[in-house]
Amino acid sequence: MEFFDYFSQLYGDRWPALLEALKGEGRAMELRFGDNLEPYYLDEASYFAAKSLDAQPGMDVLDMCAAPGGKSLVIASMLQGQGSLQSNDRSPDRRLRLTHVLENSLPGVWLDIIKVTGYDGMKFGLHRKESYDRILLDAPCSSDRHVLNSPAHLEVWSVKRVKRLSVEQGALLASAVDALRPGGVLVYGTCALSPLENDKVVEKILKKRPAMRVVPIDDIPPGADRTEFGVHVLPDTSEGRGPIYCAKLTKF
Repeated sequence: MEFFDYFSQLYGDRWPALLEALKGEGRAMELRFGDNLEPYYLDEASYFAAKSLDAQPGMDVLDMCAAPGGKSLVIASMLQGQGSLQSNDRSPDRRLRLTHVLENSLPGVWLDIIKVTGYDGMKFGLHRKESYDRILLDAPCSSDRHVLNSPAHLEVWSVKRVKRLSVEQGALLASAVDALRPGGVLVYGTCALSPLENDKVVEKILKKRPAMRVVPIDDIPPGADRTEFGVHVLPDTSEGRGPIYCAKLTKF
């Protein structure tokens, strides 16, 4: 099957162990911000990606593709009710889930600064140019761990789709870059295995937007891999965490 052949060639001798790890349950942590609030369970690698944004109280922050909402919870906990957080997702169904998560898991004082929106992420760079201090782009991706555990999705997986997604991810990242203020920080992330959706997307934006620079990410999870531009957390070496890729960029 194309999925297995592709990643076997990509990861070589590592693939059998990675494949088995991807079939596991992962490693989630509990986010709880009050005794009377709903807990949220988020993969530890996803928590790491959101924390890498280094949002500070008082900043204007955009979570561009925010649903189902775990990373927005992490950002809200960093802002502590000061500044603004725009949690955006284009899908109405996913936005309902996002709104539920935020309203039921966050204290009211943190909720007051959050706005849930449903805009096309590719339009932010045009309509909200240089408007945010921090942007998290957790881009829609091939979601390979989910694909592996879903026969229906595995049946239709293709390299062609990976390449198409990488083009869409590049457009979203260009939009995010244009919406970022000079001196601001952007974290680009996916849960994909292929570098076509990860480092290659970052490589292209660095060529198209010369004002952007890569920022090294400190305190990476145990067993995570450093790539040319970012960090890739894979479950075979990170005790079940991931897969999560993230790269941190700043604008000069």
